[in-house]
Amino acid sequence: MLAIRLPLDIETRLENLAKSTGRTKTYYAREAILEYIGDLEDVYMAQQRMEDIRSGKTKTIPFDEILKNYDLAN
Repeated sequence: MLAIRLPLDIETRLENLAKSTGRTKTYYAREAILEYIGDLEDVYMAQQRMEDIRSGKTKTIPFDEILKNYDLAN
């Protein structure tokens, strides 16, 4: 179960969409979440990794070293 508060303009758009298509607001909210949750997870993970790098928790490897390690440097 999930209850969300939306800005009035978004709530109105969602309501209009639901009415004009015969679907529920819940249907479209669910579709939007399913469509974008992967992107949100990717952004969060990237932000976490950048913070780990900045704090020194995670070390980076120079690209030329990776190429050399995998015998790809030509």
